[in-house]
Amino acid sequence: MSTLGSFIWSIADQLRGPYRPNQYGNVILPFTILRRLDCILEPDRETVQDLAAAYENPNRLRIEVKKVTGRPFYNTSKYSFANLLQDADGLEDNLVDYVDRFSADVDVFEYFDFKKEILALEKAGLLREIVKSFGAVDLHPDVVSNADMGDAFEYIIRKFNEAANETSGDHYTPRDAIRLLVDLLFAEKDADLTEAGIVRTLYDPTAGTGGMLALAEEHLLAQNPDARLRLFGQEYNPQSYAICKSDLLAKGHDASNIAFGNTLTDDAFKSRKFDFCMSNPPYGVDWKQYAKAVTKERDEAGPYGRFAPGLPATSDGQMLFLLHLAHKMRAPEDGGGRAGIVMNGSPLFNGAAESGPSNIRKWLLENDLVEAIVALPTNMFFNTGIATYIWILDNTKHPDRKGLVQLIDGSSFWTKMRKNLGNKNRELSDVDRAEIIKQYADFIDADPDFSKVLRNDEFGYWTITVERPLLDEDGKPVVNRKGKPKPDSKKRDTENVPFTYGGSIAGPAGRAEVIQAYFDTEVKPHVPDAWIDWAKVKIGYEIPFTRHFYKYIPPRPLAEIDADLEKQVAKILKLLREVEK
Repeated sequence: MSTLGSFIWSIADQLRGPYRPNQYGNVILPFTILRRLDCILEPDRETVQDLAAAYENPNRLRIEVKKVTGRPFYNTSKYSFANLLQDADGLEDNLVDYVDRFSADVDVFEYFDFKKEILALEKAGLLREIVKSFGAVDLHPDVVSNADMGDAFEYIIRKFNEAANETSGDHYTPRDAIRLLVDLLFAEKDADLTEAGIVRTLYDPTAGTGGMLALAEEHLLAQNPDARLRLFGQEYNPQSYAICKSDLLAKGHDASNIAFGNTLTDDAFKSRKFDFCMSNPPYGVDWKQYAKAVTKERDEAGPYGRFAPGLPATSDGQMLFLLHLAHKMRAPEDGGGRAGIVMNGSPLFNGAAESGPSNIRKWLLENDLVEAIVALPTNMFFNTGIATYIWILDNTKHPDRKGLVQLIDGSSFWTKMRKNLGNKNRELSDVDRAEIIKQYADFIDADPDFSKVLRNDEFGYWTITVERPLLDEDGKPVVNRKGKPKPDSKKRDTENVPFTYGGSIAGPAGRAEVIQAYFDTEVKPHVPDAWIDWAKVKIGYEIPFTRHFYKYIPPRPLAEIDADLEKQVAKILKLLREVEK
């Protein structure tokens, strides 16, 4: 638990009465950010005011301020938490003036609709006490580290969402899950990341409150303090966007690299590709309202557009983000890119052959982009107890991994939490995380109980349509003009034939031989009059993750089961006799 977050949230007690619990966050979140920025700006306040007097052009002022302070943002107001309370009658106007005089890149308070909250607090007679309470909290980075500030934000957001009865998982991902994703994302490139003075780009199209970006940066700097990670992100939730951008501002990043908007309909970084991409998109979210725009883009962008491989069902947009990430990886000729995404189980197998999801898997696997998929423990996330998976994509795989996909079952590596957080009652400890990374690193030498390495074509199959003849009243086949039997649609069936049936390694190219061998062995002996409709053969891809790790547990001996039943029957009879008395 964040002690700082708990303390800040306690300020919300002052809002009881005029505010309902589900409205507390509208006040607490922007005030926390304002106070954080206030503490950062305090040492240079007079210097910035002098520069503002000398340079009226905001672009020139920004350059001069950055030269002197090292920060790209500033505030030219004469007010701050240090003097706001000195003018009690003008507090509301002065606070609005303070918020208005941030540099243009600090647009976060607009997304909180903060001026409306200032007016509401003043009307309720609460503004002075709230300003006083936040003014007493020192949030300077020398006192509260970026990591501690992140924990505090996480705590406040969760409390806010609990009060509003919202889904915490829509706004942030638990840090233990992010740490594993980051470890996997950087695993193959760790040697490169130790070079002196390297600069790498990292992008999150569903940035939330910025937790993934922040932890990725922490990971890289821990390995190489001289490295620079340029962070980019896009977020559609106004409050999450405001928090994410504020966090990066506070750390000295170029906050213009954080964009507001819907990644699926308006990619804010159309012309950019990135070294690393990561995302935890919402699970099972309906994208019907964006379907027209997404389909239009797919049709107009042609074969190299981000949605060209296929579109998932409008009831679940996860795979749109999967395609988007694949599209945003730096091109192989420019050094290549890696991507990590957290999704539930449906993208592994949903959709029949030649459906949108199957075609997306086909494109990813035939282009050798899927490097590894890791099953996480259940009950890892705040808003769901379902199974979740991390996919790692790489368009410049290590030579040893080319043409292969590693499946890692990490579902048994978890530690029970002392206190549940929503659905989350399990976490990945450092030891758990290290064990999963070890399985990844060991690759073909990993423990087969937890890791399987498969060829890309082992996920492919053909769906064949098996026809049987329509029979007349005498039980004879009805034929067409060419003398061929007509199929009976009621007896029509389909079969999935793995590319690798019979040990074949021919893949899609050897379809006729493999399909015929399957049909002759698996179908014909049971229905001798059946035939294959070759015109209806379809290609499909699925990743049956759990099947690869299935362990057969034999049933108990019958004698043991009978003995248990006899015991239960005896208990029931005894209870019935007692009732009869």
